[in-house]
Amino acid sequence: MLIGVPKEIKTNENRIALVPAGAEAMVAAGHKVLIETGAGEGSGFPDALYENAGASIAPDAQTVWAKADMIMKVKEPIEKEWGCLRSGQTVFTYFHFAADEKLTKAHIASGATCIAYETVQLSSGELPLLTPMSEVAGRMAVQEGAKYLEKLFGGRGVLLGGVPGVPPANVIVLGGGVVGTNAAKMAAGLGARVTILDISLDRLRYLADVMPANVTLVHSNRHTILDLLPTADLVIGAVLVAGAKAPRLVRREDLKLMQPGAVVVDVAVDQGGSIETVHPTTHENPTYVVDGILHYAVANMPGGVPRTSTLALTNATLPYALQLANKGWKRALSDDPALAKGLNVVAGKVTYPAVAEVFGLPLTPIADVL
Repeated sequence: MLIGVPKEIKTNENRIALVPAGAEAMVAAGHKVLIETGAGEGSGFPDALYENAGASIAPDAQTVWAKADMIMKVKEPIEKEWGCLRSGQTVFTYFHFAADEKLTKAHIASGATCIAYETVQLSSGELPLLTPMSEVAGRMAVQEGAKYLEKLFGGRGVLLGGVPGVPPANVIVLGGGVVGTNAAKMAAGLGARVTILDISLDRLRYLADVMPANVTLVHSNRHTILDLLPTADLVIGAVLVAGAKAPRLVRREDLKLMQPGAVVVDVAVDQGGSIETVHPTTHENPTYVVDGILHYAVANMPGGVPRTSTLALTNATLPYALQLANKGWKRALSDDPALAKGLNVVAGKVTYPAVAEVFGLPLTPIADVL
C-alpha cells in the first residue's frame, strides 16, 4: 500500500501524522511512504530523516493525495483539500464531524473511507487515539489560562498559585476525563484551588483517591455550575461525548456572574464547545472577549507544542495505521472492534451514530459495509 502524508495546512498546525520511525516501520512491512516536502519540519523532522527511513519525498500536496491509497493526517482536511479526496481512498485522521456539517457532507460526497482517530474506542470505553492529545491539551489549558490571567494579556492580573498572604486562583474544570484530569493536576501543582465537576460518581470517587488536597470533586449540574462561576478565575471546558457535539454547560447569560477579566479555556471547541459563547480561534489570534470574559478557544491546541504532540500522537496511531496498511481497511476493521468504531463515513454513507443523529442523516450499520 502507498501511504501518503501531506503537510498540515490548518493555521499554525505544525504537527505531522507520521514520524521517521513510523515511516521506517511502514517500509519494513512492505509498504511505500510518500511525504510532502517540508511536512515534518514544524515538528523537527526534516526531509532527510524520512529519506533515510526509506520514504520518498513528494514536491507538493497534490502529488501525495493523487498517489496515496491511504492518507494519514493530524487534522481534518480543510475546504481547499476537499477536492483532493477521491472515492475508495482511506483517510485516517482527526475529523470531529459532529461539529461541522459542511465538512461531513463534503466527505460523504467524496466517496472516501474516513476513519476518525477520535472515535476509535476500546471495550473499556477508552479512546486511545484521543488520549495523548487530550493529555497535551489538558496541560496546555492551564498553561494558557495562567498566561491570559495576566493583566498584560487582558486577564484579572491573578497569579494562579498566589503567594503567602494572598490566596491562589480558583480554577473550575468542567469534566473529569483525560483533559480535565490533566488540567486539574497542572493547576493543582501550581498551587491553585481546583474544583472538578463531573456527572459520573464513579469517576469522582476515583479522582478523590488520586488528586491532591487542593482539588475538590463536585457532582456536575446546572445549580452547581452557577454557584461556582462567581468565584472562578479560570474555567476550563473539558467535556467530551465521543463523536458527538459537546453539551453546552455555560450559557451566555452566565458570563455576567463571573468576575471581569476571568478566563475561559474551552478544550471542547473541536466538538462545538461546552460554553455557548465559544467559537474556534487560532494560535495566531487565540483570544477574544465576550461580556468582559476573556475566551481562549484554539481548535488545535497541541499544535502549539508540535514536537511533544507529534511524538505522543504517532506513538498511539502507528499500530492502527499498520493494521490498516497490512490488511486493508475492511479486514482491519473486521479484526479489531476498537478500530471499527473509528469508521465514520464510507462510500457516501454515514456509519457513526452520533454523526448521523446530529445532522439528521441516514445511518448505515458498520456491519453492512464490512
